[in-house]
Amino acid sequence: MDPTPLSEVFDELAVVGKAFGSARRLELIDLLTQGERTVDALSRQTGMGVSTTSAHLQILKLSNLVRTRREGTRIHYRLAGEDVAALYAAMRQVALANSPDVEKALAAHLGMGEVEEVSHPELLRRLQAGDVLLVDVRPAEEYAAGHIPGAVSIPFGSLQEALGGWPPGEEIITYCRGAYCVMASDAVRLLTDRGRTARRLKDGLLEWRLAGHPVERTPV
Repeated sequence: MDPTPLSEVFDELAVVGKAFGSARRLELIDLLTQGERTVDALSRQTGMGVSTTSAHLQILKLSNLVRTRREGTRIHYRLAGEDVAALYAAMRQVALANSPDVEKALAAHLGMGEVEEVSHPELLRRLQAGDVLLVDVRPAEEYAAGHIPGAVSIPFGSLQEALGGWPPGEEIITYCRGAYCVMASDAVRLLTDRGRTARRLKDGLLEWRLAGHPVERTPV
């Protein structure tokens, strides 16, 4: 049997590249790095119609980047593996390092004003010492799907209400989905405006997980 021409290998590789070649599909992948979702949930979170969301998911599925499981009449989507999350994270890193337009767009998304950051090693030391309050500001279902051990779940919309129960002098470190997630930065701004000492994790749960640091789940 004749060997497959290299051009055909590249053709198949391009199928994966094409799946990543859509802003809306990248948005879906970003959400799926946090845990599995139904079409309805993804539609609500992205603002896309259900049929549009489903069409994009089918492209990701045909490209073998996502898997599904059925629960009654509902179909849940998840990434095919941690390597898909790693590919997505690497693509973001390369784009940010080499594209001024990506850097400019990200700066505009994250908002004006510097937010002090905490590195992974420092957070690990602080958690071990027990002298910091780590707050996961993502939605509760994302926290349940996987979070940094020792973190408490306070979704961003509930943050101001929760402030009254925290000791005034305690330093707060926030985190959310990843380096492109604005919720952790907004949380730091809200907290510092109210006189609290607050910083954000340098990136987020995606990068933390890909670095091999511990993640735990909350049983449903």
